[in-house]
Amino acid sequence: MLNALRSGVKTQGASRRAAEVYPFLEAYISRKEQQVAEIEQVVERYEMKRMKEERAYQSMSSLRRMFSGRKPDHHLAVEYIHYVKKPMEQVKKLRAEIEQARMILNGSMPNDVISVPQEIEQELS
Repeated sequence: MLNALRSGVKTQGASRRAAEVYPFLEAYISRKEQQVAEIEQVVERYEMKRMKEERAYQSMSSLRRMFSGRKPDHHLAVEYIHYVKKPMEQVKKLRAEIEQARMILNGSMPNDVISVPQEIEQELS
């Protein structure tokens, strides 16, 4: 209970021995870090694609630019929200979950009884 209060956990889950949860927490952290890396790769690929498109458009002659179809700015804004902003919000949430799991992992001794947050408890079951 003391660990839950220290880590600022809002939702209480089941109480378990820390030694039971350690192997799961390590796997949980690595899985979440992998998800973060995959999302960041998708965002980076989108940004590289946008830069290439912009460079190609800027290198065109003014006559070709006049006749080429370019996406309107509001379409680009919607794409940005879909491909960059929302995934980065998801990354922020995943990093908060990772930090919470690390606090449980680092802040308890193997024989302590700790309160596991509900989202981690659901993954554990």
